[in-house]
Amino acid sequence: MAATARIDVHQHLIPPAYRRVLDERGLTAGGWPTPDWDPQAALDMMDRRSIATGVLSISAPGSHFGDDREARSLAREVNEYHAELVKDRPDRFGQFATIPLPDIEGAVAEATYALDELHADGVVLLSNAHGRYLGDKDFEPLWAELDARSAVVFIHPTEPPIPMLSGLPSPVLDYPFDTTRTAVHMTAGGVMSQFPHVKVILSHAGGFLPYAATRFTVAAQFNPGTTQEGILADLKRFYFDTAVSSTPYALPALLAFAEPGHILYGSDFPFASEQFGTQFDQGLDTYDRWTPGQLEAVNRGNAEVLFPRLASA
Repeated sequence: MAATARIDVHQHLIPPAYRRVLDERGLTAGGWPTPDWDPQAALDMMDRRSIATGVLSISAPGSHFGDDREARSLAREVNEYHAELVKDRPDRFGQFATIPLPDIEGAVAEATYALDELHADGVVLLSNAHGRYLGDKDFEPLWAELDARSAVVFIHPTEPPIPMLSGLPSPVLDYPFDTTRTAVHMTAGGVMSQFPHVKVILSHAGGFLPYAATRFTVAAQFNPGTTQEGILADLKRFYFDTAVSSTPYALPALLAFAEPGHILYGSDFPFASEQFGTQFDQGLDTYDRWTPGQLEAVNRGNAEVLFPRLASA
């Protein structure tokens, strides 16, 4: 299977109304400037980079900026815009619906609406919601709704509740850390064992989770009802995308840890520029340790299992 068939599970959209809110409030993705985006530019990029379909999501800072009512309204506006985009080009675009955490009631309602009415391909959650991580017990009603629908959940990092270091916007340094932090928090807190039907994708090769997974199993000492073996098994339930991560340093750890079928292609466009992203495409394509069929599975086959409707796209 050629790279022309890629399914990109880590690609972003920036709807006009959402862009206006960010600009009016001076909000960014952890200090990273908001790039330009429009659907045609995304399609042109995808054609140049052999991407058949992009499953789009809103990046940080998400849709909740402190007021539950505003967050519900913005999430609904973004999700309906997104659904129309997919409706027009179902072969080229997919939808991870945005969810207004930490508003639990609003998050459950929007997830239900997006999955049941808009027929979204899944939902996107940020790694923390105003400092509350995804293993928070209060979030269990949302996980229960997602589990009942066997939903695909894409976890995208956001700025952690710590001071940003000078000259190092959060996407440069903090995002891999925050992805790891929420994944371990979910696992030690029982999300991955209590809700076995959700399929959870971690951005950017899971941060440093593959590298340090065995270290994290000692969390069993501090979390009653867990075991080291159980924590490791639950960590291996995660899926991982390759966005900004397909290097000769990251790929060996990821391939050694991830379960078969659990690695997916990601571009991180437009936050990762096309020029920057193509370097990682080249790293993926030229990596010399793929087993037969493995690269084709990463490019497309593994995503087809998670998103059956895209199998013929």
